[in-house]
Amino acid sequence: MLYGIQSTKSTIIREPSESSDFANIAMAFETSEVEERAIISEKVEERAIISEKVEERAIISETSEVSDISEVVEAAGRFRIYLGACAGVGKTYAMLNEGHRRFGRGADVVIGFVEHHGRELTRELIEGLEVIERRGVEHRGSTFEEMNLDAILARHPRVALIDELAHTNVPGSGRNEKRWQDIMEILDAGIDVITTVNIQHLESIADAVEQMTGIKVRERVPDWVIRKADQIELVDASPESLRRRMLHGNIYPKEKVPQALTHFFRVDNLTALRELALRFLADETEETLLEYLKKQHSEVLWETTERIMVAVTNSLGTDILLRRAARIALRVKAELDVVHVVAGDATIQDERKTMDNLRELCSDLGGRWHEIRGHDIARDLIGFAQEHQITQIVLASSTLSWWQKVMGRGSVIRKVLLYASIAGIDVHVIALSRSLAGGNDIDRGTDGSAR
Repeated sequence: MLYGIQSTKSTIIREPSESSDFANIAMAFETSEVEERAIISEKVEERAIISEKVEERAIISETSEVSDISEVVEAAGRFRIYLGACAGVGKTYAMLNEGHRRFGRGADVVIGFVEHHGRELTRELIEGLEVIERRGVEHRGSTFEEMNLDAILARHPRVALIDELAHTNVPGSGRNEKRWQDIMEILDAGIDVITTVNIQHLESIADAVEQMTGIKVRERVPDWVIRKADQIELVDASPESLRRRMLHGNIYPKEKVPQALTHFFRVDNLTALRELALRFLADETEETLLEYLKKQHSEVLWETTERIMVAVTNSLGTDILLRRAARIALRVKAELDVVHVVAGDATIQDERKTMDNLRELCSDLGGRWHEIRGHDIARDLIGFAQEHQITQIVLASSTLSWWQKVMGRGSVIRKVLLYASIAGIDVHVIALSRSLAGGNDIDRGTDGSAR
């Protein structure tokens, strides 16, 4: 993140000459200390209030009824996806197990479409659940069986188990080309759906999988369909265990095993697919966590992963600061947020060219650009950091003289350090030489506006 601030407020700097100037120095120090004590006191009170609120949320009375507890524990989602790295990890098995669990609790569960692929354990789990009759379709001289969408809608169960989300329907089998489109209709009808999909079928990932494996991914699902799910559960298995299952005939028929083990089911392919699945789910979980923290208690820092923010201005040398922050983010495998703060009464146009260049650099470095308005730069930066659960802030050092700092300039960094220590956020202060900064203070833009 970057910060840049514009302000119409100006400060007059005079050279010290008389004793009265030294009195001003003393007053400046005294005022600064009073301000810091007041800030600390205010923050302590705020944290005490937050703690009380968190405790209030956590307390559930011993005399509460089950209905009260059900409001705290979120109910199972209407759309649930079992995600896997590839065939054979156990997605269908997990889906059928969940179906039996819900059926045992009294839910109306049917199998909309499940293909056992000759796997005995899967075949056994199909037994005991109602199966919707499939639709027979003639295509190019052959007969195929497809899911009967209209029959499921007419039956209208509470839960429908539907395998292979990415499946392409046989032409003429129904009104939709893709099974995910059928599922959207079923969800719109108020029926819960549990389904399965492999990571290579996601639209945003399919091309990368093709390059890694050399195998064409023809069936794809839009990312928004996956993200529409109320719950995504990863079904994981190590590459070694998958290859053992393959050898034992638990994934493909034995005549296909040698070909599979030397092509798609190589250890390097399986490892890459597994990592893609893990990273996708981690990203989804991170977004869900951040949304929850924003709604519940955003000022409490949860260090589940590193999140880097760099604050930028339009001063010379800021591009160096941005690159340095990007390297820090790369080392810890964190995303980078770049923040530019503009005073509410200032115009952004004065520094538009410089900011456009920084914005382009931010994009090239893989960062996210944020431009916010505010009057108190330090508080605005810390406020953004708390809202977005930032764990590390990157700033440029000030090139102001000791006398200028005493007289009130260059206080942004000092305040950020103070507020960050209270919030539990680490701060990196990066040294920029005076020559790179053009003799300007990092807390002041080239147009003379305060930062």
